[in-house]
Amino acid sequence: MEEDGLRTSILVKDDATSHNAEESHSLLEVCQQPELKCGSSDWKAPAIILGFECLESMAFNGVATNLVVYIRSVLHGGIASSASTVSLWYGTSFFVPILGAVLADAYWGNYKTVLISLTMYLLGMVLITVGAFIPSAPVLCNLNPCPSSTGTQNVIFFSGLYLAAVGCGGVRSALLPLGADQFSNENGLDMQKRRNFFSLFYISVIFGVITSGTIVVWIQENVSWALGYGIATTCIALALVGFVVGTPTFRQREPSGSPVKSIFQVIVAACKNTGLALPADNSLLYEAISKNTHSCESKLAHTDDFRFLDKAAVISDLRLDNRSCQNSWRICTITQVEELKILMRLLPIWATGVLFGAAISQMHTTFIQQGIVMNTKIGSLSIPPASLYSFEVICVVLWVLLVNRVIVPATRTCFTSGVELTQLQRIGIGRFLMIFAMAMAALLEKKRLQSVQHGEQLSIVWQLPQYFVIAGAECFAVITQLEFFHGQAPDSMKSMLTALALLTVAVGNYLSSAMITLVAGVTRAWHSPGWIPDDLNEGHLDYFYWCLAAISFVNFLVYIYFASKYKLKKIVMHG
Repeated sequence: MEEDGLRTSILVKDDATSHNAEESHSLLEVCQQPELKCGSSDWKAPAIILGFECLESMAFNGVATNLVVYIRSVLHGGIASSASTVSLWYGTSFFVPILGAVLADAYWGNYKTVLISLTMYLLGMVLITVGAFIPSAPVLCNLNPCPSSTGTQNVIFFSGLYLAAVGCGGVRSALLPLGADQFSNENGLDMQKRRNFFSLFYISVIFGVITSGTIVVWIQENVSWALGYGIATTCIALALVGFVVGTPTFRQREPSGSPVKSIFQVIVAACKNTGLALPADNSLLYEAISKNTHSCESKLAHTDDFRFLDKAAVISDLRLDNRSCQNSWRICTITQVEELKILMRLLPIWATGVLFGAAISQMHTTFIQQGIVMNTKIGSLSIPPASLYSFEVICVVLWVLLVNRVIVPATRTCFTSGVELTQLQRIGIGRFLMIFAMAMAALLEKKRLQSVQHGEQLSIVWQLPQYFVIAGAECFAVITQLEFFHGQAPDSMKSMLTALALLTVAVGNYLSSAMITLVAGVTRAWHSPGWIPDDLNEGHLDYFYWCLAAISFVNFLVYIYFASKYKLKKIVMHG
């Protein structure tokens, strides 16, 4: 056993014998297959999950996209209170997956977590639809004060809203890990299928966003809010039926105990054992061995970083005499210690993902505002600035095809050892592309301001290159990060770390909102009207983009450092 673990290079993977170690993370995991209820590794079960996610994304965004408009125009909430309500609801839907992931890993398993959450989700959507059917005061009331909606309508609608948020969070925490579990680790073909699955899963999410943002939103605003919400509810009902029907095809991983409890046990045991000396031979550290000699059991290999935590696995003579090894709050296994080390190694990578998420969220906010003040006419067509997000989605699909069909095969040819880009390298490329995306947005804004001074309006077509580059960053970084976190996660933390990877999107959006508010306020106080005024023609949005480019550059350097030091999960077999 190599105690120093496996180090990765952010530039070139030197060890040809560890071909794509991140993608396979261990071919020795085949001995874990008894934990899975056997099923084929074809595309039947993953296809059901992808269809499920597409319907779920349509339903969630069918509510989320126009929620602030509904609360303001139908329920007659105030402008500030409506925005605050939507932000709180968004936050709930993105933070609940952490709780759902803990339940999935410790008690329910991924399948049961999805089923229970989906049932709550459907009930919440039904209540939202029923609330929308209740008659209310005239839409867009201009009276002051405006007559508020009835108490019954508010109770039904908001009960359904938060029930749906909790259900949605539970689904997010377990659906992706469940889909990844449908592929075994026994051969390279299944691992390639798993990589394609992560890409297709992300595309399914985006497809749902586009569909709901066009068809469902149009129905809500032009036909009926109740009908729009009814369509979203139907999507969840169809997803539930499809999920239940597909149950026999799913491979299900059994829960392996609470990861949170194990983390605290290691910390407490390490603190209690502060006075004990670490043995010179790491093989003397405690590891539980299965008494079943007819089966092999996978354990995590020892690594030399975070040595203080190794004290949690130190065996003293006293413990051997009184058999206190059975007390997990006094002594923990090497595998438990290494699980916490994996989490600690992933946290810096996760933190750089948050800053990346803050930059990528600009295409939902400042990119649209930039497009609004540009010439949106292309010939006789008027292009809504928000619709360029659809172009970005198409570009993501093109980038996925380009990476899988061209870039990955090309790297196999270019590298003498025949290896391809590792997951950490692909994430690094995404971080690097974000620098260019922000710089391109800044240069475009500078050019737009110059054209305004000459009495001209720059065409919105000039925004397409920055959307194309940001789509490449999304393809390399976001999709690969989901795959990387799931692959590096110990069995007891698969759902939790996948949910943590998804959380970068939510935290990044919150960080972006805080940055915009801070920059607008500070620059307005320093030199009115500031960088981001209501009229962008009077501001300097390009300075804000340059700040994001600088932050992205520093973020990339920080990522390079931690990625180059990262030790991949390594599994050894006992039995």
